[in-house]
Amino acid sequence: MPNMNARYMEDTRRFCQQKNNNTVEHYYHVNIFNVVIDFHLMELNSLFTGQTMELRTLSSTLDPVDGFKSSKIDDICNLAQKFYPQDFTRTELDTLRRQLEHYEHAVVHCAEFQNIASLFELCRVLVESRRSEQFFLIDRLIRLVLTLPVSTATT
Repeated sequence: MPNMNARYMEDTRRFCQQKNNNTVEHYYHVNIFNVVIDFHLMELNSLFTGQTMELRTLSSTLDPVDGFKSSKIDDICNLAQKFYPQDFTRTELDTLRRQLEHYEHAVVHCAEFQNIASLFELCRVLVESRRSEQFFLIDRLIRLVLTLPVSTATT
């Protein structure tokens, strides 16, 4: 195991020719680790467009984790309006907003919905509890969002 606190020696073999007093740890942290992280971040940024990231962010507002804390009615309506305009009419978007207001009180505080960990599980419990009939537009939106990973994986 190298001594990480030792002075890092560049190509020269003499301490007197060294231009800095970097340690081995500093060299690996700054000169290697940060460069690799920056490279990976640039690669990831090039894979996802701004629109894709917005879609993922808005989709996460449906996530039931932590008792639906990330649920925001405006963001969910924006998701439906912006990314699924052919799946919801203007009237349905207005109805979706009202359903979300009722959903926030009826489902979020219901015991059977408290320990849900995924969007898939939420969809399943909505159907099993027959709440998908009452909140049919929310159910439709969840199903559309659940198809998202499949559609992005195949394109």
